[in-house]
This record gives sequence, structure tokens and C-alpha cells, in this order.
Amino acid sequence: MKNNINKIENLEKKFKSGYGIENINFIVKPGRVFGYLGPNGAGKSTTIRSLMGFIKPNSGSSIIKKRNENEIENIISYDSWNDKDHTQKIIIGYVPGEIAFPQHMTGLNLLKMVFKLRNMTNWEIVKQNILYWEFDPNLKIKKMSKGIKQKLALVIAWMHNPDIIILDEPTTGLDPLMQEKFIALVKKSKNEGKVIIMSSHIFSEIEKTCDTVAIIKKGKIVSLIDIEDIKYNNEKTYEVKFIKDMKVETIESNLWKIDSFKDNIFIFNVKNKNVNNFLEFISKQKVEFLKEHPLDLEKYFMTYYENEVSTLVKENIDKFEHNIKPASKH
Repeated sequence: MKNNINKIENLEKKFKSGYGIENINFIVKPGRVFGYLGPNGAGKSTTIRSLMGFIKPNSGSSIIKKRNENEIENIISYDSWNDKDHTQKIIIGYVPGEIAFPQHMTGLNLLKMVFKLRNMTNWEIVKQNILYWEFDPNLKIKKMSKGIKQKLALVIAWMHNPDIIILDEPTTGLDPLMQEKFIALVKKSKNEGKVIIMSSHIFSEIEKTCDTVAIIKKGKIVSLIDIEDIKYNNEKTYEVKFIKDMKVETIESNLWKIDSFKDNIFIFNVKNKNVNNFLEFISKQKVEFLKEHPLDLEKYFMTYYENEVSTLVKENIDKFEHNIKPASKH
């Protein structure tokens, strides 16, 4: 098992535009996958670029603690900014959100160049990664599809067997079969004790791979929760279809909430402590079906972002001045 820990403490980065990140704190231990969720502009990529050492934070730190396998007490700490030459080359595997490879090269030439830059000695590992992703590395990069470029990026991220893997939208452009292979690879790397930090817009991908998820909003982490806690939350949602017409007044109660109803189908939100009371009430009614809707990550995420996009758009539009001058005549 690997013994590396990635510790992010009070990380802050502000840009002139006012956007950035503020007071970001989390720890990712060996054999754990950390998911990072938020819409575009929330601060995900800024955090990741800080962890990679691409940008210098205004304050706070991102530290990689590496325990020497031969000396248990000897723990070496690497700072993401000050020690970036070492961490980027040896310790970290990285897939960027926007891939920009040299267009004139073939995939194979790029892999050979990275192989030499990292002072690697075992080309067999590179071959295994290429075979795993099932693509032809002899293609010129400028002729590669988005999916093939993504596969090439994944090979580069894993080929040196890094201790820490940082992934920014890693499956963009991959077909469903390759997405499943990605999930399998992440689980394998997790079992090997690697530290994995992953940003993704695909909720099912996060649910299948991550242990802990952070939701970031306007540059701040607003929720840090274990995936298991989402599955076993303190409120249940039930869908009930009654055989005969039911009036809302007859089934209202302070023990549950009616979320919506249409065509005699009602959606109820019930706290765990009131589930027995709810089921006892339903058992006395004539019901066609009762179905529980388990809370998933997407629903949990949307509780933090309901109406957020429309509000942000309105705020930006309100800033515009409506004094557009007519075009000049030529």
C-alpha cells in the first residue's frame, strides 16, 4: 500500500475578476477517491491548478506527505508550488480539463518524449496502458478525435505509476464502454493505495468511484460528505398512486410533506423518524403502488444549486447598461 497523503489547508486564490477559491480544506488519504463537484466557474479547475503547482495561491497550502517505505518515521513533505518540478514529474499523474497536445507529433512520439522526461525505464508499462485503452498511438495528434486524445491523456497520467492522480473531467469524449473501463481502472488504482482527486460532471461516475465528495459553490466548499451518507440520508422520498381520487386535505400531515401530485400520484418527503407513521397511514388506503426514490448524488447536489444558474444570469444581466448606440452610417 502507498503511504501518501494530499492535505489541502486554507487554500485561497483570487483573480482580478474577483473569481477564485477561498478557504479550501480537505485531506485525501491512501486508497481513497475524492470527488469535486460544481458547475463551470465554481472553482474546481482553480483548485486543481493550485494542487498541480500551475498557479501560486495567495495563501494556504497543498502538501503531499510521502512516507519513506524503508524508514517508517521519515515523512517527506512536498509543497505543490515550491516542489512542483519534482511532484509533477514523479509523484502526480494528471489529466487536464482541456487537452492541448503538440499537433504535429504522433501519439507514440509524444509518449516516448514523456517517457524520457520522466526518466522511465520500463516501456512495457506504457504498452500495457495503450492496449488497455485500445487505440492506435501512431496516429498524428491533429487527426485524433476527442476520444482518442482523451485516451492518450489517460495513458500519460498512469504510465509512470504515480502515487497521486489528479483528474479534471477525465472521461470527456469517451464512449460508454471506455467510461466503464475508466471506472474499473480507478477502482484498481484505489485498491493499490493511490490517492485520487477527480472533478467530473457525470454524477454516476462520481457515485461509482468516489468515497468522499465536496460540492464547491462560488469558490467555497459548501458540503463535504461521504457517498454512503448520501445513500443513507435522514429523509426518504416515496411515490404513491392511489386507486381512488384523493384530496390533498385528506392526506396532509405535519409528519410528512407532499412534494407534488398529479393524476392521483403523490410524491411524499418523509423524515426517517416518521417513516413508520407514514407507512401505517398508507397501509389503510387503497393503493395501486408505492415506490421509494432513493436520494442520489445529483439530487443532493441540486439542493445546493436550485435556481442558482438563473439567479447568476439575472445578476449579470442587471449589470449591463442599456445604452447601446446605433451603428454608425457608412
